[in-house]
Amino acid sequence: MKRALMALAVVAALPVVAAEPDGTVVWKAGELKEYGKKLAAKVDAKKLAFERLGSFGNHSAMTVHREGDGEAEWHEVQADFLVVQAGTATLVLGGKVVDGKTTAQGEVRGPSIDGGQKHPLAAGDIVHIPAKTAHQLLVPAGSTFDYFVVKVDTP
Repeated sequence: MKRALMALAVVAALPVVAAEPDGTVVWKAGELKEYGKKLAAKVDAKKLAFERLGSFGNHSAMTVHREGDGEAEWHEVQADFLVVQAGTATLVLGGKVVDGKTTAQGEVRGPSIDGGQKHPLAAGDIVHIPAKTAHQLLVPAGSTFDYFVVKVDTP
């Protein structure tokens, strides 16, 4: 009887293992690095490849591989969080999109930015870009730049 009570006490003292909440995703650093390698084989004419990793209500996640400059962008209602995985680039932030054209509802893109500030980026850097803020990534010739981005719909 004592042995059974002791066993019950040990089991009762163990932490309760609960299932993760719906929508929980863990992207390991190694997995994201592998995405960069896989995407390098899928680069398009704009020197860009990306994969959407999931959509979660008001936000989504994707991984991106660049081998050249990106277009200048402006999002009316989306903020971006960038987490640099590999490589270096210059983020041009603020100013105005030159010759901007509406490419989707609330999206403007163009070839460059006039009046923005330049910020060098490298692996490990994290950037928050608010909605209604022009931004562009410039990637040095012959280089690659991999990053994880969370796009958040704002009110």
